[in-house]
Amino acid sequence: MAVEAGIDIASLVLRISVGGTLIAHGWNHAFGGGKIEGTAGWFESMGLRPGRLHALMATGTELGAGVLLLLGLLTPLAAAGAVGTMAVALITAHLRNGFFIFRPGQGYEYVLMIIMVACALGALGGGAVSLDRALGISADLSGWTGLAITALAGGLGAALLLAVFWRPARKAAGESEG
Repeated sequence: MAVEAGIDIASLVLRISVGGTLIAHGWNHAFGGGKIEGTAGWFESMGLRPGRLHALMATGTELGAGVLLLLGLLTPLAAAGAVGTMAVALITAHLRNGFFIFRPGQGYEYVLMIIMVACALGALGGGAVSLDRALGISADLSGWTGLAITALAGGLGAALLLAVFWRPARKAAGESEG
């Protein structure tokens, strides 16, 4: 019983932290700084075209996945939304800057951590305090199945988006990445 209670508590804490972070991130894309237009321009500058479409998709995914995580509803699919958006951010914006977030251009430690925690959430499932449990679907959406849903849906979604839409500017011969 103590082990199950620990799993339920861990799921709740992680759902609140990742779900809340995704909502804040999506909210900032939509309403902070440059709003959707600024986010669209930033995405365009990284080679995600059309920028407005990607700004809207990323914002909607972060807000939607965040809410689903807070509710504990379809937890592995919600966690897949976190994996997908953060994997795209990892590849397009952070990987080339090294591991640490404090490096110029921001490294990838933050987005990698969210990806890994989201995968753990997929495996944990929604826990006792979730709509997954209330609806009787938590047993079907946890463990290896939940991890597979999270990692595969998030990873394949990110890979497909990048393959179809990511067109970074090419560097001229001899030009460094400043």
